[in-house]
Amino acid sequence: MTMTSLITNHPRTWQANRYVYPVISRRSRGLSIGVNLNPDKACNFDCAYCSVDRTVAGGPRAVDLAVLRSELDAMLRLVGDGGLWQQDPFTTTPAHLRRLNDVAFSGDGEPTAATEFAEACALATALLDFHGLPEVRTVVITNATLLHKESVAAGLAALGDRAEVWAKLDAGTEAYYHLVDRSDVPFDRVLRNLRDAGRARPLVIQSLFARCHGEAPPAAEITAWANRLRDLVADGCVIRLVQVYTTARQTTESWITALTIDELETIAIAARVHGLAVEVHP
Repeated sequence: MTMTSLITNHPRTWQANRYVYPVISRRSRGLSIGVNLNPDKACNFDCAYCSVDRTVAGGPRAVDLAVLRSELDAMLRLVGDGGLWQQDPFTTTPAHLRRLNDVAFSGDGEPTAATEFAEACALATALLDFHGLPEVRTVVITNATLLHKESVAAGLAALGDRAEVWAKLDAGTEAYYHLVDRSDVPFDRVLRNLRDAGRARPLVIQSLFARCHGEAPPAAEITAWANRLRDLVADGCVIRLVQVYTTARQTTESWITALTIDELETIAIAARVHGLAVEVHP
């Protein structure tokens, strides 16, 4: 497997595992151990750019925590003794990427929607402590729609100081939000949840922009998006980093295509003028 395909090809399956899978992440700059709490592929977003193939049925909704514990423990051992780098496709991983960066709750849907989210968070913390990995982060990759729920807050609390919330914001206006993210959750709820979550801990904002029906995001939309970020910060939300990126895999809708690096850099500038740290990932 080439370096490009190693980074862009992120199958959420690993051997016979149900929940735990390894990927080399372009945004984590190393190995990320994924935890898929949505094997049923359930999500309250229907993103036009999603890479999950929902034409194929998912698995059971319930997460078997005993199986999850066993899989995550085995993966941490495999990484710890170097065995992962002896298995395809990871034999081609460059030396500088052969480091465990994080355990990430992501996968085939919205991880915070899983009934077992809080217990899974506590399980991950316990295993990282058991393996003596205090420097390894736990990342919750979320669309921010459920951050107001007590069960989600309990899960984040269980992750402790090592937790990072990487939250989605793909639009500046309600209309564009419904065009791209296609959710019944009001855009205002997403914004309120981002504000409140960012008051509790620093956020990483993930913003995917793409060409829709051949057209790049309108300049007015990018201005509105940057102004949303500005307003969140003014309202007490701490944003540690903004990640601006585009689609890198097969998308749900064929009319979604990737932006160029120059287009992404132009979008990043709109946020940087408000004093935000921004990374671009083509």
